[in-house]
Amino acid sequence: MGAGYPSPRFTTGDGPVSETYIATIGLETHVQLTSHSKLFSSCPSGEAAEPNIHVDPVSFGLPGALPVLNRGVMEGAVRVGLALNCSIADVCSFDRKHYFYPDLPKGYQITQDRQPICRSGLLAVEGESGTFEVRINRIHIEEDAGKTIHDSVRGQSRVDYNRAGTPLIEIVTEPDLGSPEDAVSYLRRLHETVVFLGVTEGDMEAGNFRFDANVSLRPMGASTLGTKVELKNMNSFRFLKRALEYEIQRQGEILDTGGKIVQETRTWDENREVTVSMRSKESAPDYRYLPEPDIPWIQIEFDWVEHLRATQPELAHQKRKRYTRTLGLSDYDAGVLTAERDLAVYFENVLKETSANAQAVSNWITSELLGLLARHSDAPGGRRPTAKEMGVVLNALDRGELSGRMGKAVLEKIVAEGVRAQEAIDALGGVVSGEETLRPIVQEVIRLHPEQVGEFRSGKVKIMGFLMGQVMKLSQGKADPKEATQMLREEMEP
Repeated sequence: MGAGYPSPRFTTGDGPVSETYIATIGLETHVQLTSHSKLFSSCPSGEAAEPNIHVDPVSFGLPGALPVLNRGVMEGAVRVGLALNCSIADVCSFDRKHYFYPDLPKGYQITQDRQPICRSGLLAVEGESGTFEVRINRIHIEEDAGKTIHDSVRGQSRVDYNRAGTPLIEIVTEPDLGSPEDAVSYLRRLHETVVFLGVTEGDMEAGNFRFDANVSLRPMGASTLGTKVELKNMNSFRFLKRALEYEIQRQGEILDTGGKIVQETRTWDENREVTVSMRSKESAPDYRYLPEPDIPWIQIEFDWVEHLRATQPELAHQKRKRYTRTLGLSDYDAGVLTAERDLAVYFENVLKETSANAQAVSNWITSELLGLLARHSDAPGGRRPTAKEMGVVLNALDRGELSGRMGKAVLEKIVAEGVRAQEAIDALGGVVSGEETLRPIVQEVIRLHPEQVGEFRSGKVKIMGFLMGQVMKLSQGKADPKEATQMLREEMEP
């Protein structure tokens, strides 16, 4: 565990297990890179409608089929390395990692063992207990295996090789994490980083971002790490946290009773909420790493790396800082807008289309639009307004051509019915204002509500909200709020 990290209390719902051990956690994260083709061939990469249609001779390692490295994957890996403050290798190479399993058709996986593309990085993380740093040991490129599907009803196992050869990077930390909470905070920060870089979709349910954890306990004051246990193949922050909590508890109880931890690979059983042994933990010699003979060493040009450094996309934490310091948004609004890359891009595109200030744009997106999208998510003809359409609505609001209530109605028509922004605005008509149209409505409200008018005249100014509501009701939400307020005050003057 890195120097300066607090020793955690190991707790469950029943209280502390032990305060005589320090937890040490390291993480290995597999990130599936977005690419039209696989890592070593032109075969399509990504989701497929049917099993085993995105396959080719390279995927199966057939005789005479030679791998050709995907340059776009190299770029993605370097961009991640730069974002994690890594040293980029001058030269990298590939190796064969041998193991035998049905989803690995070649009997080996092409990966990087001796010369990975990135080393020695650092990621600053804002956790529950403050900001801490996690050292990145390495980032290496490798191909994914296929997918084994177990059919318990038929008693069969089938293999889909569509994913075989899909490009991955593996990001390996040093054992710098001391609690499940810090592990989750690190993974959340890493996830938003790779998504905002645009190198992955980051869909955890689809397996685009999955992780293994190595966890061990050592006695307080000891410098030698304990025997580590690997928790394999998780793609949920919640499951990881619970698995780590359980595993720390389990190891603590074993050590407390004089037992020894077995080095092994375990998995999280979400139904029973326990970790379950899968197999004994392999070591490097078990994989019989050999240099990949069909891929030459890759020299990485300094000028190319510097070009990528100069063209790095703005990351989520950088956007949050700019939104608060330059645009004047609150920390909360900046956090909502950067929770998803697509939403941050949408917000910035809307800003380009409107004369409204950033706070107004943020309010309409976060407070109104997101709510409407959630309520009408199943609307058959509904959709999110384009940035240009959102700009049309906001500009009409900014010019006073729409009231706030009318703006909400326009957005709802777009989201629920798919109506174009200008069509929805035209259908509503303009704002009701002026002496000839608005004054009679205000006078009618005062005539219908003498009791409330009396309360206002006696000093109960909050009743103005009720009266304004009645004006809006009679005007079908079209009354100009400023003019209506002024006219109400004029009409109620003693």
